[in-house]
Amino acid sequence: MDIRAASFSGHESFPFRHTWLTKGVSACALDPSTFRSDEAMVSLGVGKNMVQAIRHWCLATQMIEEDPQQRNNRGRFLRPTAIGQRLFLTDGGWDPYLENVATLWLIHWLLVTNSERATTWCFAFNYWHQPDFTRRTLEHAITDWATKLRSVRFTTGTLRRDIDVFIRTYVGSQQLPNVAIEDTLECPLVELGLIYEQELHDTYSFLRGPKDTLPDAILLFALQDYARRHPSQQSFTFDELAYGPFGPGRVFKLDEFSLAERLDGLSELTNGAWRFTETAGYKQILMAHDMNAFQILDDYYHGRRNPVSGA
Repeated sequence: MDIRAASFSGHESFPFRHTWLTKGVSACALDPSTFRSDEAMVSLGVGKNMVQAIRHWCLATQMIEEDPQQRNNRGRFLRPTAIGQRLFLTDGGWDPYLENVATLWLIHWLLVTNSERATTWCFAFNYWHQPDFTRRTLEHAITDWATKLRSVRFTTGTLRRDIDVFIRTYVGSQQLPNVAIEDTLECPLVELGLIYEQELHDTYSFLRGPKDTLPDAILLFALQDYARRHPSQQSFTFDELAYGPFGPGRVFKLDEFSLAERLDGLSELTNGAWRFTETAGYKQILMAHDMNAFQILDDYYHGRRNPVSGA
């Protein structure tokens, strides 16, 4: 498993809420040290623990980042990332209030591919091979992996709280027993329906299927991001995209037929930049040249019919 750093805390036991990313990105744009300010609770309109939770979630979803221009920064000065800037700020933002389900799919992708700051999320969606799990089985799997890495430090209590927050990120509070009233505000990603609780208490399942609300533009962005992680490759097999770590099929829980159907239209959608081929049962994607990932999203959010965006 290619995870060199891990984190199982920072969220203060809160899944993120609808306005948190908007607040965090906007605040960092105005003041890079906002989360260290004594006025943070006032400017963000939340309590002290939630200030730290907002900071965590903005970093985990890759909406803000440490400012590399600040020496010995160590998280003191933060700035919006390129995608955070476009989603929430530039020209009013693509979707600053998360009203478009496409944005939730995009945030999900950015979250579960952030192994350093959202390790449990990354592990569950990219390295967990079982369709069903309980809190205990997931805890044991992560513990077995993490204890092999000397750089990873955590306690059992920390990991259990992290797994609880992971589940509440995707499973509605009305489905969960013994949830406090202040925790009943749903995380936006619940809407994606990626995980559900079975009738057997504390057993959860990933919902694999066609994902009708997942736009082609977000899938194309994910494919380009996947390709960026493999700079030496110009082709990708269907199996690695469907089942490999950080593969779009695995992250979005697309079944084989649905992924193949989506990929079959790649040549038209990308104006020939990507092609899906099948020879003697061997399926692969050929990449003629890179796509502009931000242009794909910009075209989608502005409703432009562009063969590269699939809008």
